Amino acid sequence: MTDAPATPPRPTRLIATDLDGTLLHDDKTVSGRTIAALAAAEQAGIEVFFVTGRPARWMDVVSDHVHGHGLAICANGAAVVDLHRENRIVEVSPLDHTVALDVVHALRAAAPGTTFAVERTSGIHYEPQYPPFLLDPAAVIAPAEKLLAEDFAAPANPGPTNGAASDHPVLKLLAHHPELDPDAFLTLARAASGHLASFTRSSPTALLEISGLGVSKAGTLARCCTERGISPDEVVAFGDMPNDIEMLTWAGTSYAMANAHPDVLTATTGRTASNNDDGVAAVIEQILHER
Repeated sequence: MTDAPATPPRPTRLIATDLDGTLLHDDKTVSGRTIAALAAAEQAGIEVFFVTGRPARWMDVVSDHVHGHGLAICANGAAVVDLHRENRIVEVSPLDHTVALDVVHALRAAAPGTTFAVERTSGIHYEPQYPPFLLDPAAVIAPAEKLLAEDFAAPANPGPTNGAASDHPVLKLLAHHPELDPDAFLTLARAASGHLASFTRSSPTALLEISGLGVSKAGTLARCCTERGISPDEVVAFGDMPNDIEMLTWAGTSYAMANAHPDVLTATTGRTASNNDDGVAAVIEQILHER
């Protein structure tokens, strides 16, 4: 069941949806109902953007379900990815490595025990004590100072991970704390270094995602919409975690999943069923029925 906004919006021209906890089931699959709804939306002339904190290399789960333009917004707005071209990154809004180092030093002082990972366009690298949620055999394991050094070079393996740091800019810095409450950690980090970069979170653990100052899902989505002549009033957005809030408040119509973080429930104009109950598909079906 969905709880739609009280005021009917302008006709929908674009759907922007988060993935984990929103479009995907908890087992990281896309249901048949959702696949059908996405295809029907694009067939009706409504563009669909996947807008996620995921890196490009984790987009295979939905790349077969993109039609039309084939673009996705990844890394919380730091990358625009062409899913029709082997998840190729076509636009980057990087985090300057010197700024990232300043953030590392500030968070170490504010929250001792914090460890870091560095997400570059070529892959992820992390500190020895950082808990890698998915092991990456190509990752360099070293202190953040080395991972963010100007002369950092990825391992000399065949493929796109080769090359100097300048060839593979930083998309985001990840900071993990083993003990702090996730929301408290976010508040603390923003107080310590929010003037340097953009901080958000999408994990149930105390894991922060740090992008260049002003970089967000909302900012990149807004730019993509402007290029297409689409206004916020013509966008319907879906999300479940704090990294979705700016996008949800920017869009003319927004839906929180039933499983959403309390701050997301406060920020949205509508409610829909949980990710496991195909809440995004339910709204898309309703939009198409009303058309």
